[in-house]
Amino acid sequence: MQFMRSLLHGVLVSTCLLPLSGLATAQDASEVVSEVNGVKITRGELEQKEANRLLQVRYQTYLAESQALEDLIDQHLLEMQAAKEKITVDQLLDREVNSKVKNPTEDQLQVYYEGLGTKEPYESMKDKILDHIRQMRLAKAKTAYLQTLRTQASIVTTLAPPKADFALGDAPRQGPESAPVTLVEFADFECPYCAKVYPQLKKLREEFGDKVSIAFKNYPLPMHAHAEKAAEAARCAGDQGKYWEYHDLLFTEKQLELPQLKKYATELGLDAKSFDKCLDSGQHAAEIQKEVAEGRQLGINATPSFFINGHFFTGAADYNTLRSMVAQQLANAKPAPRQVSENK
Repeated sequence: MQFMRSLLHGVLVSTCLLPLSGLATAQDASEVVSEVNGVKITRGELEQKEANRLLQVRYQTYLAESQALEDLIDQHLLEMQAAKEKITVDQLLDREVNSKVKNPTEDQLQVYYEGLGTKEPYESMKDKILDHIRQMRLAKAKTAYLQTLRTQASIVTTLAPPKADFALGDAPRQGPESAPVTLVEFADFECPYCAKVYPQLKKLREEFGDKVSIAFKNYPLPMHAHAEKAAEAARCAGDQGKYWEYHDLLFTEKQLELPQLKKYATELGLDAKSFDKCLDSGQHAAEIQKEVAEGRQLGINATPSFFINGHFFTGAADYNTLRSMVAQQLANAKPAPRQVSENK
C-alpha cells in the first residue's frame, strides 16, 4: 500500500536520530547459538527473551520487506492488467507510460542547464540533461499509472512492523483504555519532527474518536538541552490537571527556556507557586529518566518513535501513513492488550 512507501521515506529523513543499529536476517529458531555448562541456548530463546533489544534490527528488516512487497505488488498488478488485455507488460507500459511522456523543450533544457551552475558548455551537457529529465518523467508517469491500478484493485496487506512489549505505566493518555487501538509515542519536545507530527496525532483522535487512544512517553535526546526540563514541566502541569494543554503549548510555541516554561503555566491558569516549586525541585526528573531508560532498553534511537498496538515504527509520518496503520489495526479485529495507566 502507498502508506508503506511514505513510511519508508519518513524513516530516512524525518527523525531526530541517535546512532543506528545494523541489519540481521531471519534464522532457524532451533539453531543453537551458545552452550553454557552443557545447557544449550537456541536462537528461538534469544529471540523471545531479548525481543525488545532486537527491535531495531527487526524494524530494519521490516522496512526492507515492505519495499520488496511494494515492488512485488506493482509487478503483479502490471502482469494482471497485461494478461487481461492479452498483451505483454512491456507493451502495456509502452502504451500507458512511455508514449505519454514528452521530451522537454529547448527552453526547458536551457533553464535546467542554467540552474546547474556548471561551467561545462551547454552542448556537451544537453543529451545528459535530456535523458535525466525524461527518466524523471517516465518514473513519475509509471508511478501515476500504478496508483491507478492500485485504486482499481483489492489489496489487503497484513505485513506489519515488529512488536515489543512494555508497560504503559503512568504515561498521560488521551482516549479510553478500552480503545481497540493504542498509539504510544516516544518523543522529545525539542525535536522538530515531533512538532511536525503533533497536529497529525490530534487529527487522528478527531477522526477516530474513542477507537484510538494516544499515550505520550518522554525521550529527550542528549543533543537537545531544553527537552528534559520541558518534559518535567509538562508533568508538573499534569499535577494540576493540565498535562495535554501544556503539551500542546510546548509543541506550538517551541520556546523551551525556563522563563518560557513558567510563563506557559501562568497562561494556562496554573498555580504558579506550586508549578515553580515542582519544576525547580526536579520533582518529576526521576520519572523522565525512567522513561528514557525504558526507551533505551527498547532500542529506540530516534524521535518520534511509535508503537501502535505494540507495533513499532519511527519518523514524522504524514497523516495518510498514520491513518493507514490505525486502519490496519482496526481491521485485525483484535483488541489491544489492556494496559493500566493514570490519566493526567
